[in-house]
Amino acid sequence: MDEWIENVVEVESNIGSYPNPGTTVFQYGTSGIRYNSEHLDHVQHRMGMLVALRSIHLKSAAVGLMITASHNPQDDNGIKLIDPQGEMLDSSWEVYATELANAPNNEDVCAMLINIASKYNIDKSYIPRVYIGRDTRNSGKRLLEAVLCGVKAFKSNVEDFGIITTPMLHFFVRCYNTNCSYGQPNEHSYYTKLTNSFKTLRKMCLDLKNYNPIIEFDGANGVGALKMKDAITYLEESLVINMHNDDILNTEKLNYKCGADFVKSNQCPPTGMTIKPHSKYVSVDGDADRIVYSFIDENNKFYLLDGDRIATLVAGYIKDLFIDSGLDVNVGLVQTAYSNGNSTKYATDKLKVPVACVPTGVKYLHHKANDYDVGVYFEANGHGTILFKDAIRELIRNQSAIEKDEAMSLALKKLICIMDMTNETVGDAYSDMLIVESVLCERGWSISDWYKTYSDLPNRLTKVTVKDRNTFETGDAERICIKPEGLQGIIDSIVSKYSMGRSFVRPSGTEDLVRIYAEADTQFNADKLAVEVATAVYDIADGVGNKPE
Repeated sequence: MDEWIENVVEVESNIGSYPNPGTTVFQYGTSGIRYNSEHLDHVQHRMGMLVALRSIHLKSAAVGLMITASHNPQDDNGIKLIDPQGEMLDSSWEVYATELANAPNNEDVCAMLINIASKYNIDKSYIPRVYIGRDTRNSGKRLLEAVLCGVKAFKSNVEDFGIITTPMLHFFVRCYNTNCSYGQPNEHSYYTKLTNSFKTLRKMCLDLKNYNPIIEFDGANGVGALKMKDAITYLEESLVINMHNDDILNTEKLNYKCGADFVKSNQCPPTGMTIKPHSKYVSVDGDADRIVYSFIDENNKFYLLDGDRIATLVAGYIKDLFIDSGLDVNVGLVQTAYSNGNSTKYATDKLKVPVACVPTGVKYLHHKANDYDVGVYFEANGHGTILFKDAIRELIRNQSAIEKDEAMSLALKKLICIMDMTNETVGDAYSDMLIVESVLCERGWSISDWYKTYSDLPNRLTKVTVKDRNTFETGDAERICIKPEGLQGIIDSIVSKYSMGRSFVRPSGTEDLVRIYAEADTQFNADKLAVEVATAVYDIADGVGNKPE
């Protein structure tokens, strides 16, 4: 490892440009690292070095680095690292990300880099290739400079795509590493691939029935709004998209009382737009990897169609297409504990689609979805996609070239359109919107028709700030709390008082927060259950700030 020691010594002064002030402890979780942007310069710099080393280890494969804090407030920022097939960073390297982010001095950073190179016997001769993107936050440009300083310490080939959505960067990374068989690593290829398949499928739908192609788009005043304006030109009026919350110049508005996380968490319409009965509202988050639908009825009652609704809509449609095609394919649905209990019941009992439950986090859902021939995964927050095994993808295309009866041939053509419309690398609000609109059009459904497929159990999602989230440990796909000891017994006692009650707690992966989910027979009871469980968490785990109420 003498050559690595020499190399790292050369960049030690580079490391010194971004010292760790030692005021904050960071943890790389399922959503990367997020924190107030003023504390992130040294973190971004070190992640730049780590992602370059990751690329060298993978023999010059392109890897990605996205500067974003997703649905967090505009003063925050963060980072997500992307592996060669567009998937999240391998979990074994999350540990290195955490250690590097918290290393107190230059010597420790050097030692860690050398240890990683030694452990994996990394060949220094490979030149790293790093793709970089960022969202619309004011701090993004400053943090980009820190990233570039770190990446270039290893003399990397760097491509900065500027302001793009997170799913776009995932797409670009996969394109490069598949020798462009997945597409070209540029925005035009991204829009063309997804949109052309959507328009092709739309032409196969001859009877719209109750379907309405008009969308009221809530862009969360972020990059999703910016890129949707570009996408509209590719859609060529196949959808009518009315833009709202698209003020990206005033970054104070980013995610403020709008966007997918606000709508999901508060179960109310986004602000910044006039809400009209039975209009179809689509909300994305600050980096456009989440999407939820919503509407109000003539009595001003709010209805949310979240990731559970999208998952069951898509899984049921794909299963029907495979039945019509004559292909025997295993379609499965992957959820988390946050999924509404009635969505699971509907998928298993009505759709006859098997359902698996995994811990919260895209990496867990993505991994489990690969167990099926076709795996549909969505978190209730609206983050999800569809995965097709290579063999199934090839089977569909081969069978479509063989002469069959009209119904089977049509089903295969539709499956090809769905495959090409899907960004399989990660949840993608634009891709998912096109898929949802395709299924609604094929079914001839209005948004209220879609909602009527099953009734959600009333639920509430809330959170409690605690002194240290690491005192929490969960099990059974996060459905039980193992630590702090005694808390699960208290939760069980509280839940037992409520008809159809269910509640669980889990620590945030990026902040000292504990998230609480509650379900019950009425919204009043779900709200009350959530507050009682939140109060128990606050009392037993040194809650910070005001007591839940």
